[in-house]
Amino acid sequence: MLKGTKVYSIFTGACPKCHQESMYKTKNPYVLSDVLKINDKCSHCNTRYRLEPSFFYGSMYVSYGVGIAFAVAAFVISYLFLETSLLTAFISIVVTMIVFGPIIMRLSRNIWINLFMSYDKNLANK
Repeated sequence: MLKGTKVYSIFTGACPKCHQESMYKTKNPYVLSDVLKINDKCSHCNTRYRLEPSFFYGSMYVSYGVGIAFAVAAFVISYLFLETSLLTAFISIVVTMIVFGPIIMRLSRNIWINLFMSYDKNLANK
């Protein structure tokens, strides 16, 4: 449905150029030993994922923003909607950051690489 959009690539971890396969060696982000292991290139369109050495260091900046969004969501849900104490809201933020940490890391990498690459319809049909 959303295939061909940056949103699709960001949320699925698909190749940003062709959307035909996952960038990651293991699709499950909760396999912690493989959470950041990325393929060198797409087997479908041969797009290299590491544009330069240390390319994904920039995703740390994105990770900060995504982490803040998750923390604010945890606070709003626990403190404002569930009307818990500030201590409980703080604990819910910490738990959220631990539980969603692997997802935040991958999501940040996906956002970062999609800032530099765009979907190519010709490569997808190759």
